[in-house]
Amino acid sequence: MSPSNALRREDPAAPALPSQSFDVRPLPGPVGAEIIGLDLSHELNAADFARVHQAHLDHHLLVFRDQRITPQQHVDFSRRFGPLMIHVLHQFHLAGHPEILIVSNILEDGKPIGLGDAGKYWHSDISYKPLPSLGSLLHAQELPSEGGDTLFANMHLAYDTLPVALRNAIDGKQAVHSYLAQYGQLQKEGNWRPNLSAQQIAQVQEVVHPVVRTHPENGKRALFVSEGFTTRLVNVPEDESRALLAELFAHSVRPEHIYRHRWQPQDLVFWDNRSLIHLAGGTPDHLRRKLYRTTIEGDVPF
Repeated sequence: MSPSNALRREDPAAPALPSQSFDVRPLPGPVGAEIIGLDLSHELNAADFARVHQAHLDHHLLVFRDQRITPQQHVDFSRRFGPLMIHVLHQFHLAGHPEILIVSNILEDGKPIGLGDAGKYWHSDISYKPLPSLGSLLHAQELPSEGGDTLFANMHLAYDTLPVALRNAIDGKQAVHSYLAQYGQLQKEGNWRPNLSAQQIAQVQEVVHPVVRTHPENGKRALFVSEGFTTRLVNVPEDESRALLAELFAHSVRPEHIYRHRWQPQDLVFWDNRSLIHLAGGTPDHLRRKLYRTTIEGDVPF
């Protein structure tokens, strides 16, 4: 079932919901649009939801400004696009809402309340699962006075602009994705990553996906590799695999492919993990940052 078919069906017997007046304003650059005037603390009717869904397909990333929503409202809106994924790091689930991963550099009693180094490497969320993510929704709770930006790279554009020789070299290739690809290095670099239990490791076994995937809803092709989770190409000699992946990683994040999001209070950003990879720009250690993330399950890449 494609994600579009998995969207929640409207109940014809339910009372009609009022329409909201809102604008979709494309952002400058290669990806994204702002949604202005929409209040997600109120359930969207079918027409408004369809318009948001189409805007997400058209722009790959939506910024909903000034969303004063509860965690439950965040979960409810996210779930309209499909089943939600539960992150393997249960240590950083929001209490009472396991669908929400806390992304934060805040320490309480000397212990992290969230994943402080989330997004340190370019990646597509949960590409290491047999059913990778459709998209993620990140809601700002507490923002630093400087830093804390998130960068997004358009992988449709990256594929479209591949040099011919490189495109031919990866034609039909598959790649291995692993949650553990950078995990050990991240543990060495900071104190955010707990040791994983045997049960957690069993949840994140390696998977194989096509290097180039076709978006199941808009039909566009996109690169589907990242330095964060892609470890090697299948049936390709190690040296050649490493060289090809290095070229793909570098090409993907050329400046002309990137949108930098500078967070505003209560922003909710909804991006398509089938179309984009992203990177945390970094926050000074002495400044507090906290966001809540939900992630929607997608389908098998093809």
